[in-house]
Amino acid sequence: MRRYLLGKLGQAVFVIWAAYTFTFVLLYVLPANPVDLMFDPTQLDTISAADKQAVAQHYGFDKPLYLQYLTRLLAAAHGDFGTSTQNGEPVWSAIAAVVPRTIALASAALLIAVLIAFAVALAASLTGSRWLANLLASLPPAAVSVPVFLIGLVALQLFSFQLAWFPPFGTAGLRTLILPALTLAIPVSGPIAQLLAKNLARELHAPYVTTSIAKGATRPWVLVRDVLKNASLPALTIAGVTLGNLLAGAVIVETIYSRSGLGRLTETAVRTQDVPLVQGVVIFAALVFVLVNLAVDLVYPLVDPRLRARILAG
Repeated sequence: MRRYLLGKLGQAVFVIWAAYTFTFVLLYVLPANPVDLMFDPTQLDTISAADKQAVAQHYGFDKPLYLQYLTRLLAAAHGDFGTSTQNGEPVWSAIAAVVPRTIALASAALLIAVLIAFAVALAASLTGSRWLANLLASLPPAAVSVPVFLIGLVALQLFSFQLAWFPPFGTAGLRTLILPALTLAIPVSGPIAQLLAKNLARELHAPYVTTSIAKGATRPWVLVRDVLKNASLPALTIAGVTLGNLLAGAVIVETIYSRSGLGRLTETAVRTQDVPLVQGVVIFAALVFVLVNLAVDLVYPLVDPRLRARILAG
């Protein structure tokens, strides 16, 4: 078990380092000069070369690329990502100011996605109509294939501009959260529903189901009481993927609905090539991602005796 834990921790550290390195390299591939982006474009020609050089020295952009990487990596290892090149605010302070709104959006979207996934999977398993079961089984792949921005634009046009059920933009209030959460939940629910429906179909042919039905139990009773519990266990394996979809979709959804959050902060930081802020956001997302995956990896042996036996057997 100790070797299993150390292996997972090593993978988590590698993912965080790879995310930081990839982001650093990618930002320096961009053609724009980060120093130029710190000034008003209409006044850029009036800024002297000496002022630009002073700004570059202040933020360390005048140093060789490898030295910038090592310096920033060492500081990041101590939790210091510097300050934003756009407003001078500490990176972690800027992230902490918007994270609660994104957490609220992601939590609401995850709850809606789980409800949709379980409803679709259970309906496909309980229905006696073959064509209806096939129709319901085709919904998860369709949900995954539709881009988030298209879902958002259609929902915005239908529920905000035509029906006027929800406000189109804003962050304050519960009503402004429902439509963005639903937009984000639809593609996220697809993989969960697909995996759950497949597991339910497999478990329904297991011997214990046949035995329970032969003893007089109804199919819905066996499905809810026994099959659902066993079929839901593998869904833990896609928790990390689901979280990644939520974080990636939040960037688009918060931009469409003009919500203040981590997504909008990321979009602005990338557009202005705010290197410290972009790296801070990426590392924060990678840290959340690996922590969730690590928690799943640690919980799975506790709930699955077969995996626990394999780990203990080496």
